[in-house]
Amino acid sequence: MAHSTKPAALLHAPGKAHHGNFVVAIKQEKGESARVGSEKPEEEPVKKRGWPKGKKRKKILPNGPKAPVTGYVRFLNERREQIRTQHPDLPFPEITKMLGAEWSKLQLSEKQRYLDEAEREKQQYMKELREYQQSEAYKMCTEKIQEKKIKKEDVGAVGVNTLLNGHPQKAGECSDTFSTFDVPIFTEEFLDQNKAREAELRRLRKMNTEFEEQNAILQKHTESMNCAKEKLEQELVQEERQTLALQQQLQSVRQALTASFASLPIPGTGETPTLSTLDFYMAKLHSAIESNPLQHEPLVLRVKEILSRIASEHL
Repeated sequence: MAHSTKPAALLHAPGKAHHGNFVVAIKQEKGESARVGSEKPEEEPVKKRGWPKGKKRKKILPNGPKAPVTGYVRFLNERREQIRTQHPDLPFPEITKMLGAEWSKLQLSEKQRYLDEAEREKQQYMKELREYQQSEAYKMCTEKIQEKKIKKEDVGAVGVNTLLNGHPQKAGECSDTFSTFDVPIFTEEFLDQNKAREAELRRLRKMNTEFEEQNAILQKHTESMNCAKEKLEQELVQEERQTLALQQQLQSVRQALTASFASLPIPGTGETPTLSTLDFYMAKLHSAIESNPLQHEPLVLRVKEILSRIASEHL
């Protein structure tokens, strides 16, 4: 109700007084709205951010001259502690924001002091940097940095090679095959090379399958040959046994013939057989009987009798 009556009262005020009262009323309303806005519930403090505590920034050149800061940074470093003392609960980003606004409002004459100091520090840094680049420490430092870079690239190359080829390749190792790192990954040349390798792998697998089939066939042939060999060896042993039995039987028959024909001399010569002369004796006896069968008929009957007896006993 208070807010609604003020404009009505101001409308009936004359001229200049009307204008002044209107301005005062607007200011009062703004003040009241600001007080209402300030009565908002207390928010949680914003988490301080910045460079991690205890962690140092990495120098571009170890053991080299310290890089200079700009005039703005010099102003921040100078004023930050003062603002922090005045506002201990103010977060770091808010302090930086406040100092940035303060820097932008500074006159050029006030900024010039910081800019001149920054320029002098920059010139000093450039001088020290040129001297440092001529020193042995700088050369050793650059060599170490280069070695670390090469080592890191080698480690990454070995990891990629292990991922693509399935086995690690040592640094400096020479290979007759096409190196993976000679071709950028996922290019047309790389894809063509990959297709060629897959085709070669399929060809080798097919050859391996054919060799395995041939090996299985040869294995079966070898098994059949071994079976035939064993069978022949068994037959050979059996034949040897039969041969030995026949030789023994032949020997016994010869002995029986020799003993039986010992009492039957050859007509006209009177020869009798022995084991060594049995064959010669039988040939002469056969010739004598064939020369005159009728005359030697009793001899033929005697020979038939002896042979039948030997056959019945030994055959």
